[in-house]
Amino acid sequence: MDHSLHFLMGSTSKVFFSSSVLVLLLLSLCLALARVVYKLWLNPIRIQRMMAAQGIKGPSYRFLHGNTKEILTMRKEAMERPMASHLSHDILPRLQPNIHTWVDTYGPNYLYWFGPQPQLVVTEPEMIKEVLNNKDKNYRKIKIRGFVKMLLGDGLVTSAGEKWVKQRKLANHAFHGESLKSSFPAVVDSVHMMLEKWKDHEGKEIEFFEEFIFLTSEVISRTAFGSSYVEGRNIFEMLRGLAVLTSRNAFKLRLPGISKIWKTADEIEGEKLEKGIRDAILRIIKKREEKIAYGELDGYGNDFLGLLMQAFLEEDRKKRITIDDVVDECKTFYVAGQETTNTMLTWTLFLLAVYTDWQEEARKEVLYVFGQRDPYHDGITKLKTMTMIINESLRLYTPVISLTREVSRQDRLGKLVVPANMHILVANLKVHHDPQIWGEDAHLFKPERFSEGVAKATNNNPAVFLPFGMGPRNCVGMNFAITEAKIAISMILQRYSFTLSPAYVHSPTQILTTRPQHGVHVILHPLHKEE
Repeated sequence: MDHSLHFLMGSTSKVFFSSSVLVLLLLSLCLALARVVYKLWLNPIRIQRMMAAQGIKGPSYRFLHGNTKEILTMRKEAMERPMASHLSHDILPRLQPNIHTWVDTYGPNYLYWFGPQPQLVVTEPEMIKEVLNNKDKNYRKIKIRGFVKMLLGDGLVTSAGEKWVKQRKLANHAFHGESLKSSFPAVVDSVHMMLEKWKDHEGKEIEFFEEFIFLTSEVISRTAFGSSYVEGRNIFEMLRGLAVLTSRNAFKLRLPGISKIWKTADEIEGEKLEKGIRDAILRIIKKREEKIAYGELDGYGNDFLGLLMQAFLEEDRKKRITIDDVVDECKTFYVAGQETTNTMLTWTLFLLAVYTDWQEEARKEVLYVFGQRDPYHDGITKLKTMTMIINESLRLYTPVISLTREVSRQDRLGKLVVPANMHILVANLKVHHDPQIWGEDAHLFKPERFSEGVAKATNNNPAVFLPFGMGPRNCVGMNFAITEAKIAISMILQRYSFTLSPAYVHSPTQILTTRPQHGVHVILHPLHKEE
């Protein structure tokens, strides 16, 4: 009797336990499903209605992929169409056809969807100023993933909080005024190396974009890392490969965690390149350490790599950085230090090849300031015409065509209430080409806009001219990049005039920065010096 009762009670307990487990599993599945439904459907619809009630419209949210398929289609069609005019500077419809079309359709600020992630595109200067100045610290850098993470890691461009403050101090120290002066000889020597090669191309065609890749890579290697382009070539080639993969996958969605189960060919290639870059940077660091060990150097040096290594060995924990931080900062400065200056140089020289009257004006100024001498620091500051030309080049062909921030907590932006976790996309290429800001000639090359400086050209509104961003997260290497460009352009103008090759095809594209899809082919004409 007791045995039977015990058995019966045991069986009942097992059934009850099994039922409880099943109920818990079903509840967990229901909760997980509810979260998925909320994230992928209910929340996007809620935000879409919330913004529409405030007058912010946009393309309708599509389940799972948002508007990414539409954007990819528009971009593909835009790149397949030839430019409206052979040398048109109206590049917004080509590089960002979605922004060009949707601003016309929905107004200066509109909402679109990157998967289930809401993206508020802003083109009104006052809103842009509020976001980028970030006085209330509510507009943070977005968390990067995928290929961008492989390319830049958690370096200065992408980090936030205390880590960013620490990294920014290091970068400011590396690129302050005295560092700029001390880097002058290295930049001049690098340009001399390039010009020596050009002697074989006099009277012939040369391609500027590839030439400036060599130059800017050499400069950033020597000034920031104490090595030459030859030593860093492998790193640059891998970074360029990773940049192409990053751009190719910019609007392709991957479900979270899926890459742990199944990787695309691009993801496999990206991870291989990421590891190769890390290994190459670690070898440069080891080489610096060996030079110190053998007495070839007194310390780690005052270049950027030296400052990073000192921070890595810092005794104060609050100031110390990890070896991963060192690698990520190196990657960031290899990319940012080379990409931005290269595209700025390429498009400025392209414009001078097209507008030879401005080329001649710039040459007269260079010869007046420097004669045939190498550029020097005080002279660079006197190049007013060249500054106008570079600014107009940066306006028309801005290297970085948009900037993105994330809303930390629900906030009022202008007259709008924006929810937490929404992304704000600052459409600076659109702003740079806006006729309401710059006039009906906004798509024309007119350096005289900047004849009285940037402040006058922008009516004292810095939010309408954003080649290097603005606010606390503006580009730390801005002055270095502009100085490098002025040195290179001065030395080229002292020796050559150049015209656009008949073979040139005007096809701006965007791979991290705005670049010429088929290069910039010019004919070099040596200037005959009087004996």
